[in-house]
Amino acid sequence: MKSTLSALALSAAIAIPGAVSAKPVTLTTELKNYGGDGAYLAIYVTDTSGAYKGTLWMAGSKSKYYKHLTDWFRATGGDPAQISGITGASVGAGRTLKITLDLSDALFDAGYELRIDASAEDMRDSPLDVVVPLTSANSGKPARGRRYVNSFTFQ
Repeated sequence: MKSTLSALALSAAIAIPGAVSAKPVTLTTELKNYGGDGAYLAIYVTDTSGAYKGTLWMAGSKSKYYKHLTDWFRATGGDPAQISGITGASVGAGRTLKITLDLSDALFDAGYELRIDASAEDMRDSPLDVVVPLTSANSGKPARGRRYVNSFTFQ
């Protein structure tokens, strides 16, 4: 419930003024079987120029590891307020993270991107493991990750 409210607040804050309608969007992140500990993932939104707009989900709860989610950390300064109420456990190798959030219709087909930074303990960090434009055309189409993410879809 908190994750839905936080995501809705994010989408309302960056939506075009006027009537804001939102719809549930399911984000599915399938990790590769990379043979290490659970991965930390920061799933966030950027605008047309790549500027950070808000965090949708943080997988992993120990803040001392957030600095390894380098692009997200740089954009937020590691501010815990950016993820208050929208965190869950890290995601194990070969596992799938599936979350449903309410996102404003104004975010779609308006130049926004969904990004995922990933990191696993004692392994290399993977900033921008996934970058996918938030478009209607991309809904349901799997995007490949660079290091830890096998595939990512939203619909």
